[in-house]
Amino acid sequence: MAKAAKVEFVCTECGMNYQRWQGQCRCGAWNTLAEFKPSAGQSKKATARSSVGGYAGGIGGGSKKINDIATVEAEKQLTEIGELDRVLSGGVTTGSVNIISGDPGAGKTTLLSDLVARMSKRMPSLYCTAEESLSQFKNRVNRLKLDYNADELYLLSETSVETIIEELDKNKIKFAVIDSIQAVVTDTANGSPGSPSQVKSAAQALTQYCKQNDVTMFIIAHVNKNNEIAGPQTLVHIVDALLHIDTNDGQIRTLRANKNRFGDIDTVGIFKMCERGMLSVDNPSEIFLSGSTTESPGSSITCIRKGNRNLLLEIQCLTTETEAEFPQRVCVGLNMNRIKMLTGILRKHTKTKIFHDTFFNIVGGLKIDESETCIDLALVTALLSSLNEFVVPRTTCIMGELSLNGDVRPIDSGVPRVKEAAQHGFTEIFIPFRNYHKSMEGLGAKITPVKTVHELLSLIN
Repeated sequence: MAKAAKVEFVCTECGMNYQRWQGQCRCGAWNTLAEFKPSAGQSKKATARSSVGGYAGGIGGGSKKINDIATVEAEKQLTEIGELDRVLSGGVTTGSVNIISGDPGAGKTTLLSDLVARMSKRMPSLYCTAEESLSQFKNRVNRLKLDYNADELYLLSETSVETIIEELDKNKIKFAVIDSIQAVVTDTANGSPGSPSQVKSAAQALTQYCKQNDVTMFIIAHVNKNNEIAGPQTLVHIVDALLHIDTNDGQIRTLRANKNRFGDIDTVGIFKMCERGMLSVDNPSEIFLSGSTTESPGSSITCIRKGNRNLLLEIQCLTTETEAEFPQRVCVGLNMNRIKMLTGILRKHTKTKIFHDTFFNIVGGLKIDESETCIDLALVTALLSSLNEFVVPRTTCIMGELSLNGDVRPIDSGVPRVKEAAQHGFTEIFIPFRNYHKSMEGLGAKITPVKTVHELLSLIN
């Protein structure tokens, strides 16, 4: 009679193994131990090695002196998708394993379909889909009119990790996409697809193969209701880069690297979803400015910072006489609490009476983070412009944070923001007084530092 395989329990937060189930892991997390059952064919030694082995597969051999270890520079390849190359700090790294996540419909499959088609013109590439048929994938390729090498692009519909690795090895694949990690299973773990033990074991097996064979891989991951990667947190530690697509109200998509072992995580990529797929936007400021040549009240332009990028955008405000007992406050892409605070500052320090329905909008459908406070002065200016029927010239850019006592506080990266505005032809730029620097004078724009909201309003009027 064959001996039953030994059952272990793995913490989904830190990856620690236990011989029996217990309520709390040593990392402090409660109820995070999931059952892990090695396959019957694994030897005891192999099982022990797989449970403690490194994600890259290189274990054993003892310690070495640092000068005895050969230095291997990470090789990067441009994908020719400008915003993706920007986020990956100069292209995708050969042999890296990357996760891309996002809400349903964010464009994960669309973006990676374009990527695998481009890479097939350089090397054998494979797209493994466990969620749709091969004919569906080919229809998407034809609909997006992607350019690919038919002799080097392989399609696979499979859920078994072991079978996927066999196909990678048989066809000498050097670039692969797995769609998705929650849909594949491995024989080395128990549980249904998407369970913590399956996700961790599948990701570890795929990563080990890629590291040992210099295969570059992108893995699609689902997200939960909190917009975080579904599954164990150890999944984030296994891979080299973690990319996430944020979906805005419109067609704009922002790609951000939350982790990148081969670059920085401050860069944000801007894409536009259309019938041709995810198009890379090289100059996002053109999208977030309305392009209107008619000057009208209720509009102001400011410069925000997304990661390490400076983006110019237009804030629009409309005020109308209220027909109800209480005036409405409606904003799209902005934080409502911030709007309430700014209207309170105006009532207190400028004696402005706002008994109107007020509507705010960000051109282009972009959502502004609550931490981005440099738009305060532009919001106040747009509100007063609509309320008092005066026009802010479209060649004017306004940036600065407003404090509760009516003072204009400095913002971070003031000089790069001013340079971005000057490069787009703005002739007058209002900035906080403490952000002023002599280097701003040679940019061809009039720099006007302000200290208080009273000073700003007197200058604009």
